[in-house]
Parts: sequence; C-alpha cells; structure tokens
Amino acid sequence: MEKEILKAAKTLWDYLRLGQPLKKCDCIIAMGSHDLRVAEYAANLVVNNWAPLMICSGGLGRLTKEIWHESEAEKFAHIAEAAGVPKERILVEDCSTNTGENILFSKSLLEEKGYVIKSTIMVHKPYMERRAFATAKFYWPELKVVVSSPQIPFEEYATAEIPMDEVIQIMVGDFQRILVYPEKGFQVAQEIPNEANEAFKSLVNHGYTQYLVAS
Repeated sequence: MEKEILKAAKTLWDYLRLGQPLKKCDCIIAMGSHDLRVAEYAANLVVNNWAPLMICSGGLGRLTKEIWHESEAEKFAHIAEAAGVPKERILVEDCSTNTGENILFSKSLLEEKGYVIKSTIMVHKPYMERRAFATAKFYWPELKVVVSSPQIPFEEYATAEIPMDEVIQIMVGDFQRILVYPEKGFQVAQEIPNEANEAFKSLVNHGYTQYLVAS
C-alpha cells in the first residue's frame, strides 16, 4: 500500500479517535460492530469495575448483515459472559442497525428495565469514537459520556478478517458522516481541522468511496 495512502489514513485515525480518559460510570454501552475486540474490551471494563452494568447494542448492520446470522448484541453478550461478566449484569439490545439507534434503543431499554443512568462509557472501534460521541450528544444530551475503544494502534489494527484496505474504506465513510450528518439531524457538529479534511479528500481521490453516503 502506498505511503501516501497510509499517511492520510493515519491522519483520519488520529482525528476520529478521541482518546478520552476513563471515568467510573453507571453503565457500559458496547456498540455493535464487526470487530469482536470491542466486546472483549467492554467486558473487561465491567470486570474491572468501571461500571456495574453492560448493554450490548446492535442488530445486524451494514457490515455484519452479510457475514453473521446472530445479532451483534448476542455475539457481544456471549463474549462478555465468557470474559466473566455475570449474565444478570448484561442487557441485550438487538434491534439497532446504526449508531443513532444504538443510543436511542439502549436508552429505551434501560428506561424499560427501570435503570436511572446518568453516565456511561460508550465502547466502539477506535476510529468510531468521535462519531459515537457526536451522535450521543445529539440523541442523549443530558448523559455524561466518555467514549473508549480497544487500545490498539493504527499500525496494528488490521487483521486477516478486517484488512487495512477495508479499515480505510470504513474510516473514509465515517469521516464523511461527521461532515454531513449534523445537517441531516443525526449528530452534533464537530470541529474539523484542515489536515483531516485534506486527508479525506486524498483518500477519496485514491478510490476509497465504498461507504460514502449521498450528501
């Protein structure tokens, strides 16, 4: 892969990942995805007493509907149990298909079960931190939110199942959503530095357009 592409991708990664410090909270919301390391990391936060409750959120989204028959939330819950989280401390929200629904449906489930939640750690992929935060602030503004992710550097993130080319395709799509979703009413606006915008344009020019949405 060309050095120019990797440099631009690293620039996007650094912008999209917030790196917020953890704070003890009322619950962990593990936001479903095709990366099961998210579930492992979220479960470890519960095991290490960052929160007493874990919500596994996700049906089958754009990246998992073609590869799994079991919902993202169910897969995440199995991983959490195997990691030592008691089953009674896990809630499963398996209807959402996007980030906004992850938040709205998790909020509804918590209210339905009688939980009063004032703070959370939302766990997602590293390059989804900023978008998850911006979406949460739009749909659940009163909630105190920290967003975290598996502590994996950009250079080590790709796997055989999630190759670097696919990671870059997804990151470009997620960055574009930060650009256009505030106007569509899906998230709060984020400040976007020029270097991140230029990296995005460079990757689009290199053909990384698979997950772009109509703007």
